[in-house]
Amino acid sequence: MRLHHFLVALFLLAAPPTPIVAQTPRAIAADTVVVPNGTVRLRALLWMPDGPGPFPAVLFNPGAGCRIPPAVATRAAGFAPTFVRHGYSVLILFRRGDGLSADQGKCMGDLLRSEEAAKGQEARNQLQLVLLTTDHLSDVIAGVSFLRSLAKVDAKRIGVVGHSFGGQLTLLAAEHDPTIRAVVTFAAAAASWDGSPELRTRLLAAVREATVPVMLVHAADDSSTAPAYALAGELSRLGKRHVLKILPDHGHGAVYTAIAQWETDVFRFLDDYVRR
Repeated sequence: MRLHHFLVALFLLAAPPTPIVAQTPRAIAADTVVVPNGTVRLRALLWMPDGPGPFPAVLFNPGAGCRIPPAVATRAAGFAPTFVRHGYSVLILFRRGDGLSADQGKCMGDLLRSEEAAKGQEARNQLQLVLLTTDHLSDVIAGVSFLRSLAKVDAKRIGVVGHSFGGQLTLLAAEHDPTIRAVVTFAAAAASWDGSPELRTRLLAAVREATVPVMLVHAADDSSTAPAYALAGELSRLGKRHVLKILPDHGHGAVYTAIAQWETDVFRFLDDYVRR
């Protein structure tokens, strides 16, 4: 049995059911694919709706993680099929050093912990900003290019969604590529906004430069909702298309654990700006 099929099965057996999953008549299998980025060979999980396509597609950027089983992959097994049921292809990209791409570089989480232990919090913040704007952003751009190359994907209808650190990358991708149709962030910068002035400056600059619609989703009890309100405030000031949604108390992982709370609003947004 392939690793991703095992993880999907493990999730379905072990995870507590939710209304969304309970309505699914069968498990939706993913394919493991290789996303090239220069000399790096990233791995990703790809879900595709039934039929010939071409389908609108979403690249999903997970947060910063290091280990694959069971956390990220099993969450993906319950999260990605929601997009498929709405008619979207979805690619969950594991950036260098993370999850399925653990052999393609050093894990960012380990790098940040080592930097903080050796040089302190300020040095950690600076390294995070460097990784955010170089290697990891490059991986995201490669993921978008990979999606566009697929025959069953409509290259003109691609959105990007991200969680936590992946949400920060999603905002930078929106700044970098104006052909992306829309972006959605979950808990972007929730844990690092208050402690990193440099990060605040960089993400505010990203939303100022981005031309694509932005949806910001945060749980009310996350580490901080300040980034959601600050970024939404800047978008409002500039008259840019955006949606701010504050979820009830579901914590930092609400993207995975509170699907029923965001599904309607997120897919209304994606259908308006990506599908059409």
